[in-house]
Amino acid sequence: MQRLARVCLALALAGAGAGVHALPSYAEVRADHRPSDRLLLDREGEVLHRLRTDPTVRRGAWVPLADMSAALRLAIVVSEDKRFHQHSGVDWRAVSAAAWGNLWNTRTRGASTITMQLAGLIDEDWRRAPGGRAPVQKLGQAVAAQVLDRRWRKSEILEAYLNLVPFRGEVVGVDALSRTLFDKAPHGLDEREAAVAAALVRGPNATPAVVARRACAVLTDMQPAGVKADCADLDVFTAAALQRRAFEPSEGIAPHLARRLLRGSGETALRSTLRADVQRAAVTALQQQLSELQGRNVADGAVVVLDNASGDVLAWVGSSATTSLAAEVDGVLAPRQPGSTLKPFLYAQAIAERRLTAASLLDDSPAQLSTAGGLYIPQNYDRHFKGWVSARTALGASLNVPAVRTLVMVSPDAFARQLRALGLPLKESGDYYGFSLALGSAEVPLLALTNAYRALANGGQHGALRMRVTDAPTAKQRVLDAAAAFITTDILADPMARARTFGTDSLLATRFWTAVKTGTSKDMRDNWAIGYSERYTVGVWVGNAAGAPMHDVSGTSGAAPVWAMVMQHLHRQQPSRAPKPPAGLMRQRITYGASLEASREEWFLPGTEQPQWAAARDDGRAGARRAAAAVGPRIVSPTAGTIIALDPDIPPARQRLQLTAEGTGLQWRVDGKPLARGREAGWMPWPGRHRIELVDARGVVRDEVLVEVRGAGVKQRR
Repeated sequence: MQRLARVCLALALAGAGAGVHALPSYAEVRADHRPSDRLLLDREGEVLHRLRTDPTVRRGAWVPLADMSAALRLAIVVSEDKRFHQHSGVDWRAVSAAAWGNLWNTRTRGASTITMQLAGLIDEDWRRAPGGRAPVQKLGQAVAAQVLDRRWRKSEILEAYLNLVPFRGEVVGVDALSRTLFDKAPHGLDEREAAVAAALVRGPNATPAVVARRACAVLTDMQPAGVKADCADLDVFTAAALQRRAFEPSEGIAPHLARRLLRGSGETALRSTLRADVQRAAVTALQQQLSELQGRNVADGAVVVLDNASGDVLAWVGSSATTSLAAEVDGVLAPRQPGSTLKPFLYAQAIAERRLTAASLLDDSPAQLSTAGGLYIPQNYDRHFKGWVSARTALGASLNVPAVRTLVMVSPDAFARQLRALGLPLKESGDYYGFSLALGSAEVPLLALTNAYRALANGGQHGALRMRVTDAPTAKQRVLDAAAAFITTDILADPMARARTFGTDSLLATRFWTAVKTGTSKDMRDNWAIGYSERYTVGVWVGNAAGAPMHDVSGTSGAAPVWAMVMQHLHRQQPSRAPKPPAGLMRQRITYGASLEASREEWFLPGTEQPQWAAARDDGRAGARRAAAAVGPRIVSPTAGTIIALDPDIPPARQRLQLTAEGTGLQWRVDGKPLARGREAGWMPWPGRHRIELVDARGVVRDEVLVEVRGAGVKQRR
């Protein structure tokens, strides 16, 4: 029997020894360490964001032994392996004591050393099973520990152990433990915290009271001979620590881009194209502006900054975070209605197709356009019409009616094709959106829209964006005529062109060269400011992720302050110069008849130049009106049976249907209620069927028409 036992023991040792040759080296274990969190770095390697990507375990970064507190190292050794520095992987004295205790059925500490436990952490063959280790496992673990002790230094063994040992629940390793339970780095752990950590190694799932009792014993063993440990309030301290969860799953200033790039990536730390200073400036500017807008029902915003030449994304702020009720929604990618920010591309297309020049006159007056669903009646934001204006003024001052008239020339379908070429992902055809496409009725994300403006900054060349420094640069493709892009840019950079709407001293007029456009859409649900300098393009959106309308927020009071602050940061020490005109572009002095606009120098495509401009003459309608007056008062517009579609991009209170009549001494009534006097009147329509009456001075109804107003969900303002 004794001989058979010796043979079995020899075979067990031989079997165990066969696996120890596969034990990894210290360098391999450290290289294979994968934190549960990954880091997003800026282009220079600065940490911007930390994101948890492994939901099964909480494991921090690998911490060198020198970066752990001396108290922690001492607590672990006195708790788990007092003779760690003396034995060769197996503490035979502890083994003898454990065996003797088992023989006499008395409880002992156990014989598993730190090195033996490490063997079980790095090789599952020696890992403890729920029912305990089998004898062969115990023997194999002992052999593995002695091999580790010969191959590794003691400091490497202790360092690896503290980085791999489970402490409590999902928390593994000293970095996760320190940050989760004590909200500090491992080098800052004091004696009490170290004692609690050591007690958790012995019983990861023990109750707070048991952990506190064990921590007091560890704290006592840590003291010099004759010194009593201070365990006062240790139970309260331990209970508080075990309830704390300070290690947030996501932390930093770029959460949305971190989620986009790190999830699914095998890299522990990924270098993005972001610039840390620009990201911080964008976050600060957005949060500051939204704080200023408190009380106006504005909770969300987004900012993106692009490098014009390379297409590198320099800032990506997907949410305000502090004010948002939907901070997880990425405003950089969320599709929203862009309002007037599509107008520059429309005018650029019309100029490139030689349908317009920057000097061409457009009629900013009431327009009623027939569509399949009825009449489309665009209105200007301020409810006023400017009469005949140049295309430069129409774009700079963001007038709606001239933009719609321009789209009539270009056609919605052709404009939609141009927008897609610029990278805007329209979901429907141009004919689906109709004439409202000129005013931004199609939803587009901020990132794509800002990159489309970058194409204007690059003279009509569109290119893909880069988010990782390892991504190869992409070539640009021409999607817009260079001369038309230059003229459009010149208009967007002209403070005098936007003076009629924004004044000459708005935030859009920077001290360095920039070109910019604002937009407001969907009953003040979205507010935009997008523009570019010589080197950078900045896009800003503010609104509400849930789609609620803002209160009294315009292009210059909503997104523009953020745009201006970010641009100022970018150009603190860097100049910005206007682009040079493409070869062949003509510049000529022009004048306008009837003092419509002041004379100026204007840019023209070759063959489109013209020195003098005048408004269209009377087309004979005045004579027809005089003839009609002899017949008697009548309603000229709208005609009977007209169907009116409310514009969803303009607040209902700012929409007016122009009423026109022939005759004198007239009064207007709508649904029996007096409206106005005179041959012309503006009526604010609301959904439903309405009777419009023309009444003479004696109160006799001289003419009437029935009209229908459509606009689901739009309510009449009181």
